[in-house]
Amino acid sequence: MTNLNIEKIRNDFPILSEVINDRPLVYLDSSATSQKPKCVIDKTVEYYTHMNANVHRGVHTLGTRATDGYEGARETVRNFINAKYFEEIIFTRGTTTAINLVAHSFGDLVVESGDEILITEMEHHANLVPWQQLAKRKGAILKYIPLNADGTISIESVEASLSDKTKIVSMTHVSNVLGTINDIKAITEKVHARGAYMVVDGAQSIPHMKVDVQDLGCDFFAFSGHKMCGPTGIGALYGKKALLDKMEPIEFGGDMIDFVGLQDSTWTELPTKFEAGTPLIAEAVGLAEAIKYLEAIGMDNILEYEHELTAYAYEQMSAIEGLEIYGPTADKRAGLITFNLEGVHPHDLATALDSHGIAVRAGHHCAQPLMKWLGQSSTARASFYIYNTKEEIDQLVTSLKETKEFFSYEF
Repeated sequence: MTNLNIEKIRNDFPILSEVINDRPLVYLDSSATSQKPKCVIDKTVEYYTHMNANVHRGVHTLGTRATDGYEGARETVRNFINAKYFEEIIFTRGTTTAINLVAHSFGDLVVESGDEILITEMEHHANLVPWQQLAKRKGAILKYIPLNADGTISIESVEASLSDKTKIVSMTHVSNVLGTINDIKAITEKVHARGAYMVVDGAQSIPHMKVDVQDLGCDFFAFSGHKMCGPTGIGALYGKKALLDKMEPIEFGGDMIDFVGLQDSTWTELPTKFEAGTPLIAEAVGLAEAIKYLEAIGMDNILEYEHELTAYAYEQMSAIEGLEIYGPTADKRAGLITFNLEGVHPHDLATALDSHGIAVRAGHHCAQPLMKWLGQSSTARASFYIYNTKEEIDQLVTSLKETKEFFSYEF
């Protein structure tokens, strides 16, 4: 049982006082985007009110404040994920941009015709399509590690899928559909033993658990700020410095250059060579504030509470006749439950729940190959965060039962 004061935490999030369709908001869509605490909102306003200027270029006071805020945010991220070097943190628009950067720059550098790129069927499109495109560009082979029946991956399957031709393995840390938590540390060890590189989609893990990239051992780790109480439009790519040094930028323009001539140019050093143009200054400052907020609560406390919440939701939802849950058991999953209710299309279900003030996600969740693996065209998903409660899960369960009864009624 958690010792956290959840009611106090809930009071930090202004949007939770919203009334939707005459009902108090029950927000169960944090896997898509989390809500923002007032301190993050206030910090963003503070930036625009007292710091707003471009970074790195000006010597005036506002320029210095903005630069200090932006580069200070980079150090906050570095410390949060325990990266070894300041230069290993590249600010991006989010996980999608970060993975595309790795696939284009690093992928083009190390992958040759006939090489193999290894991923899984549980990947979000953002960690699938870029590798498809790399394979097409280079004449490489895109392979998939098979999933167990419960949507988990075994180390044995990883080992069996690796070969001397494997150059890159890219995998989600936590599935945005199944909730599966992959053992990235153990998998990375197997990947490195075969001389390949490990890329991790951390979008669904970093908001909910402590991430130590040096302990994981991965070569690249990508994540988004908006899923971890931060602003939209900001994320980061961690990459080992030795690898980032070898990579070429894929965007060109201001700030990332060293010298520009009429016919040729050279690039500045890390991390700026990958951050062309005016960067996401206010967003980075907001992300740093979000990290400080999460650290004040404690990532271990967040994980413990979400496990408690998810176990409760899994038990209550499993008792609903005709409701099917996809993915592993509660003890093997993160804080989300993807499901279908017999006889009710997920979009109709989400609409019905919204009429009760409950926000869930419905659709293919940017994971169409996984939907095919599940034998479904779409599903509904309830995802939990530090501001949710067991009482809200009770409301969800009650509304699911009412919705089932409504759709089973013969008019």
